Amino acid sequence: MDFRQTQLDNGLTVIAEVNPAAASLAVGFFVVTGSRDETPALGGVSHFLEHMVFKGTSRRQALDVNREIDEMGADCNAGTTEENTIFYASVLPAFRERLIDLLADILRPALRQDDFDTEKQVILDEIALYEDQPQFRVYEKLMAEHFDGHPLGNAILGTRESISALSRQDMRGYFDRRYSATNITAVGTGNVDYAAFTDQLQRLCGGWPGRDAGRQAPAAPRRRAHKVLADEKVVREHVGLMSPAPAADDERRYAASLLACALGDSSGSRLYHALVEPALADEATVSYSPMDGAGAFVTFLSCDAAKAPRALAAARAEFARFMDQGPSEEELLAAKNKIATAATLKGELPIGRLSNVGFDWIYRRQYVPLERQIERLFEVSPREVLALARDCDITAYSLLALGPAESI
Repeated sequence: MDFRQTQLDNGLTVIAEVNPAAASLAVGFFVVTGSRDETPALGGVSHFLEHMVFKGTSRRQALDVNREIDEMGADCNAGTTEENTIFYASVLPAFRERLIDLLADILRPALRQDDFDTEKQVILDEIALYEDQPQFRVYEKLMAEHFDGHPLGNAILGTRESISALSRQDMRGYFDRRYSATNITAVGTGNVDYAAFTDQLQRLCGGWPGRDAGRQAPAAPRRRAHKVLADEKVVREHVGLMSPAPAADDERRYAASLLACALGDSSGSRLYHALVEPALADEATVSYSPMDGAGAFVTFLSCDAAKAPRALAAARAEFARFMDQGPSEEELLAAKNKIATAATLKGELPIGRLSNVGFDWIYRRQYVPLERQIERLFEVSPREVLALARDCDITAYSLLALGPAESI
């Protein structure tokens, strides 16, 4: 493995983890923009813009984009979060030049009015679709409650009202501000010819404007919201819990990943044994979400509404016991092995390494080989995990419940 890094004159960063032995390569454009960078009037514009990027450019129509992806046999996709919008694909090395040409081109979308009007309805339909998914509703509303008044509480999809009112000119202004070269990192992994990669990006992207995009990063609140949304159309009770966790640039992120795995992995964890095995809940998981200047431990419970109070009490008891005793050596080792195995299997493919390499740079301006990440994970002691649980106070959570229950 060989890590390379360059910055073009306009501020676009180009990085790559080069592995000549790989049979494929992956390329991604990481744009540091998401729902936290939106005003209420622009709610959902980042995600809407992600869709519009695939609708064509001055050189390509939408059908051309889709046809070329198919012709290359590319595994191509995009995604928008609270903090980032990513466009990525993996191909055989023979298609490297063609893939980069396509991705760089669509990052300068035409934003045609007809396409905008059509895609607006697609977004409105998507909002309606997700409103039929209880876990999505719980997450979105839990983020809004827990981060009340903070940009991280902004909904990724926006609202029907904000999307309906959004104009193409609004989107163009947002694009011009946020899709600056200084706010984009081009990432390559696998069988990448780095010199050719950089030269091609210089030709294709060197003329992109390089104005400063910036981001407001106010301190995240430490609050304990409690809200129950009764909906008789939802058959089971879905409960989300959220408590503070280390930010993405905090060295304690390794301990945080282990804490979440030991407490709430989908099998063999504290919550699994306490809630799923005795049939108090059909789902009980904990995940760790590291973000820019903030972090969250997110717990999801799904159960019969009549069992919700007992399931919640059992989960809280496990949190309290964990804060009192910490993890045992055995369960911490099991958590380490699970995370290391998942990371290793994912890292065997260039597309699996792409997000790790990209986010290591975006959040921490560093490159950490997979082997070192796993070593660092195994260096974490039970005492470090216990100290983190106590410092974050995992029992001091915000709660959002959705289902037939009037109260919990």
